[in-house]
Amino acid sequence: ILNYDIMARFRRRTCIILLLFILFICSIMMALKTLRPDRAGFGDPFGLGLLPELQQRIVLLDNKQNSLNRVQGDTVTRVSNLHSIAVNTMKASMPPANKLEEELASPNYNFHIFYYSWFGNPQFDGKYIHWNHPLLPHWDPKIANNYPKGRHNPPEDIGANFYPELGSYSSKDPSVIEAHMKQMRSASTGVIVLSWYPPGMADENGEPTDDLVPVILDYAHKYNLKVTFHIEPYKDRDDRSMYHNVKYIIDKYGGHPAFYRHKTSTGRFLPMFYVYDSYVTMPEIWANLLTVSGSQTIRNTPYDALFIALLVEERHKHDIHRSGFDGMYTYFATNGFSYGSSHHNWASLKAFCDSNNLMFIPSVGPGYIDTSIRPWNNHNTRNRVNGKYYETAFSAALLVRPEVISITSFNEWHEGTQIEKAVPKRTGQVVYLDYKPHKPNVYLELTQKWSEKYRKEQEQWLM
Repeated sequence: ILNYDIMARFRRRTCIILLLFILFICSIMMALKTLRPDRAGFGDPFGLGLLPELQQRIVLLDNKQNSLNRVQGDTVTRVSNLHSIAVNTMKASMPPANKLEEELASPNYNFHIFYYSWFGNPQFDGKYIHWNHPLLPHWDPKIANNYPKGRHNPPEDIGANFYPELGSYSSKDPSVIEAHMKQMRSASTGVIVLSWYPPGMADENGEPTDDLVPVILDYAHKYNLKVTFHIEPYKDRDDRSMYHNVKYIIDKYGGHPAFYRHKTSTGRFLPMFYVYDSYVTMPEIWANLLTVSGSQTIRNTPYDALFIALLVEERHKHDIHRSGFDGMYTYFATNGFSYGSSHHNWASLKAFCDSNNLMFIPSVGPGYIDTSIRPWNNHNTRNRVNGKYYETAFSAALLVRPEVISITSFNEWHEGTQIEKAVPKRTGQVVYLDYKPHKPNVYLELTQKWSEKYRKEQEQWLM
């Protein structure tokens, strides 16, 4: 009996000590949670601050960040009925909601972001599109033989090194479009540069997407975003086809409230068109369209616009000027890959543009990796360095005081330049990259941070 009492007292004492210990641990955790800033998951205050002076902006941006965190916690509602696509396509433009205006960061119409609507899945498209991207062979057969061939097999195996939070989505899914608009708006971008092929045309791995433009315009308007067009190098693109395509875009979409027009130094509001791979067409052909005396001129007509050419090599700047373009952009997110994408060349390019009345639009990106579709292209990979690479690009862009900054990209998953939310994922064959130790929305937050910095610095430039 004595031994039983001793054991019973020992058990009670042990239970009491264990309970007190658990309460102690819980109280410590609650205290830490109370002291921990809301953005702790993001790291030290904007934990990726590359430049010391940026830390001085933290207090000014706290309120905007807290608002942003609330919005990005919302869940995305899935729509499973294909009929809803047609309904959304046909319905009238949706006015921006006051509640959205209060919760989301204000759009910066000098931050343009490249956007791709070429993804498909069986639910909305009857098959996977682009997620099943083929492995592209190297042009040298001897090198090509050392690498795998075939194509990806979604949904577990996709043509990307990162994996989207929304999964292998369809660009036609209205809930996906809305989620994308919400993310871009939360990042304080203002203009969506939509990859575009003429009706009935597409890239070699995709399907035509022009029918989706009205839906994108409607959702963009809901979030007070604007849409401009990134004209891709379709078959037989020349001065005549470009004239007809620009006319088509302006006639069909130019009356929509989300259609972007840029205010020029002369006070005119003109559409803007980015022209990808513009250098493959001779300057003389472009001059027919883009100079006042050209045989196919679009200047001083109802279809006049600002045309922005892609600069890759240094010599292209002279061709761009001779062609009659209004400016140049650099697109690639790989610092050092081309003359145009090399940050140290941006000052001289800006000086050239200033002296020739051209716009210089540097393109910044969070990193680059395309080995999921070009397994032999490791040498062009640019590590994100937990966001520091992105910040370095923004810092270089701001140094040249551009009128517009472009961002490569929102969702070019094949080349790993996306700032769209990505999540950790591991399958039997693949371990995808992710944004850890940061949150899935880290690059949206970084973009919003630099948008704010750009706005403040631009005020100083204009003084």
